[in-house]
Amino acid sequence: MSNRSIRALYRGLTRLASRCWVLFVLTCLAQPSFAASLTESVDTIFGAMNTGISAVVFFPIGWANNPDHNIPLIVLVLALGCIGFSLYFKFAQVRLFKHALQVIRGKYDDPEDIGEITSFQALSSALSATVGLGNIAGVAVAISLGGAGAIFWMWVMAFFGMGMKFTECTMAMMYRKVDSKGHVLGGPMVYLSAGFARQYSHRSWHIAGTVLAIVFAIATILGSLGGGNLFQSNQSYQLVANQIPFFERNPLAFGLIIAGLSGAVIIGGIQRIGQLTSALVPAMCGFYCIICLFIIGSNVAQVPQMFASIFSSAFSMEAGFGGFIGILVAGVKRAAFSNEAGLGSSAIAHSAAKTKEPVREGIVAMLEPFIDTLLVCTMTALAILITGAHLNSDVAGIEITAQAFRSVHPSLAVFLTIAAVVFAFSTLVSWSYYGERAAEYLGGSKAVLPFKMVFVGFALVAPIVSLEQAITFSEIMILMLGFPNIIGLIFIAKQIKPLLADYQSRLNTGAMPFLKK
Repeated sequence: MSNRSIRALYRGLTRLASRCWVLFVLTCLAQPSFAASLTESVDTIFGAMNTGISAVVFFPIGWANNPDHNIPLIVLVLALGCIGFSLYFKFAQVRLFKHALQVIRGKYDDPEDIGEITSFQALSSALSATVGLGNIAGVAVAISLGGAGAIFWMWVMAFFGMGMKFTECTMAMMYRKVDSKGHVLGGPMVYLSAGFARQYSHRSWHIAGTVLAIVFAIATILGSLGGGNLFQSNQSYQLVANQIPFFERNPLAFGLIIAGLSGAVIIGGIQRIGQLTSALVPAMCGFYCIICLFIIGSNVAQVPQMFASIFSSAFSMEAGFGGFIGILVAGVKRAAFSNEAGLGSSAIAHSAAKTKEPVREGIVAMLEPFIDTLLVCTMTALAILITGAHLNSDVAGIEITAQAFRSVHPSLAVFLTIAAVVFAFSTLVSWSYYGERAAEYLGGSKAVLPFKMVFVGFALVAPIVSLEQAITFSEIMILMLGFPNIIGLIFIAKQIKPLLADYQSRLNTGAMPFLKK
């Protein structure tokens, strides 16, 4: 399929979607009763779609006669991808970890390099998309389903996920496109099509790479509008409304604030996003971890027992083999959903980094699972476990985390709300960029502004609509990114091998001096 055909198809779908969305927004604002009816109809339609798509994404692998022994297909693909590429590149996440810390400190930054943002800003932008409500509510869900042992498997998955991040982000830098103005277009949709074209001469392989790229781009757009926008805006509204009655009575006011703030950031492009996230991400992670450490410190006598329960529960066979599989799946799934290793989304942000060394940016990217899961998610888990908040069957999701905070002092729930809203907003902003780049790949530069307008519109109406099935659909789309990304990388990742060997050799021999002291 030619680029012209791809763009024509995208323009047609965009016009249809924008008209439907404008009608939906107008009915929500003008006729609440009709809007409720329309929302119900939309949920019904997406519910039917979710049933079919989830049957593929979550196809059970294992023993058909015992569902407790099954692993969802997407979880298996993500886990095997993370483990496989870590082994293939001989645990680059261990060998080059110290070097990664040197890079993000700016010791190798060269202002003359091509790109739009620094490596640290690229890391912050990617982290802002992964460090979100999943780190607060998602961890609580993992503990509820798999107990304390799920945390251990989160750690394991994060370690191997570092190898996966290295692979996809190095590949993104290898094939990014930079125009005459320095504007960058990169990510899996670019390297899947270009990588197959370079690796294989037969036309059928080129078509296969293009199809994988199109599937990835479409899923990215749908996922950014739903899981990256609607869900974040809606859930942050719910948290704020519980604390501030004004917003509970005036949900559209909250929507206007979120839409205005997000619009001001995303209209400025990746430079403004990078500037915001490079200041926001370290501050919000530090703020949240300090609160969690305060909770842990208030119950410090229980810390040894807590770690003992994590390790003992991770391999517990008290509930049989099925119980062990349940613990493992809960931890692996939550880690995969949290740090997005294997989904290829963060590769879009890292492709904009200022560097001429693809391997160097891959090394920076591998820090994401370390910070997201091994640091932020672990802080959440320890706060929940040490207070025993997960043992209350009357609460679920983010309320478990809130109860852990309140158990130390009621005012800490307010701080949790602040952290959650900031996390949600940063996720929204970064996913806008992912969707924007996917839109540009499909429809060219003319597709960027319409996408931004639609994205801001979604943030505006998120607090006043309840599209549960539509949001579920978009989250499935985010998980679907793993299929084209990992399948494609299996065929083209060997192109990284000589680059990694050369980079490691220059680093070891001192042929790569610091650019900054």
